[in-house]
Amino acid sequence: MAGASFSDRVLAWYETHGRHDLPWQQQRTPYRVWVAEVMLQQTQVATVIPYYRRFLKSFPGVHELADAPLDAVLEHWSGLGYYSRARNLHQAARRIVSLHEGVFPGRFDDVVALPGIGRSTAGAILAQALDQRHAILDGNVKRVLCRYHAVEGWPGKAAVQKQLWAYAEQYTPVKRVADYTQAVMDLGATLCTRSAPQCACCPLQSGCAASAADQVSRFPAPRPRKQMPVRTARLLILTDTRSGRIMLEKRPPTGIWGGLWSLPEVEVDASVEQVCRQRWGLGVLGNEDCDPFRHTFSHYHFDITPCRVEVEPLANTLGDTGETIWCPSGEAVTRAMAAPVARIISQHAGA
Repeated sequence: MAGASFSDRVLAWYETHGRHDLPWQQQRTPYRVWVAEVMLQQTQVATVIPYYRRFLKSFPGVHELADAPLDAVLEHWSGLGYYSRARNLHQAARRIVSLHEGVFPGRFDDVVALPGIGRSTAGAILAQALDQRHAILDGNVKRVLCRYHAVEGWPGKAAVQKQLWAYAEQYTPVKRVADYTQAVMDLGATLCTRSAPQCACCPLQSGCAASAADQVSRFPAPRPRKQMPVRTARLLILTDTRSGRIMLEKRPPTGIWGGLWSLPEVEVDASVEQVCRQRWGLGVLGNEDCDPFRHTFSHYHFDITPCRVEVEPLANTLGDTGETIWCPSGEAVTRAMAAPVARIISQHAGA
């Protein structure tokens, strides 16, 4: 099938069956599309929409985002996961202000140079917001192309990626690029899904190699399996026996949950009493491990043991230091923190 025929079929299907009322489709400015595209990395549309609306209400433009403290940005991201996206968004906004006078750049090379923006995201922003002709290759599009051409191999491999980019470039039309970009993503998200694809409804079925061979489930090939490493740690629910407040500690700016508030983390074999005395000047009146659980990141498993610890200060007062604060558990869960940490506090600290 020729490239024009591919895109024409996708666009014709989109007219009737595509999504036309997503928040970022209204007032398609580069800023609004950029925020949406970053949020949609690794996250489904239904989850993103309420976060997107709150984010745009607080940070309606590049200047408001750049001027905001990182803590405020992370609070709006809390629960959405993959927090490096929020840090990159904030850093990119500041770079746009300093290098581009607060105007989101319209050149591909300038966009892809911003933190957190790769080739596909840059193309999606410029195609949807400015109708520039750029191909995209997100997860949904990879799946469509892998099945349509029965492309062998895991799409994460460089050789397979190169082949898929060539197809993506071939099928991207000259006109109606913004609509096509949304349409081909919609096709993968709603019909050509990972499981139970609706091939009978697909406008590309007649030319789809995987469908013709009745092997749709084979494509795309899964990521090669490998043993995931396991990290273990205790997260301490330090509770001041006099006030009932708990301690939160700000995590380092990089690494997992970077820049977020969290419960203090210690090694599982560390002495809780010794750590509390040496790190925070706290005496331990009692401690108890709760049931451990596993939280899985993209590259490893994190086995967490929550630990309730009743403490009192060895000096006269408990003070905030900037990196540690004491607050009621109900207030703690409203701060910028990862969802597993908020869940621990809600379950074990009475939030």
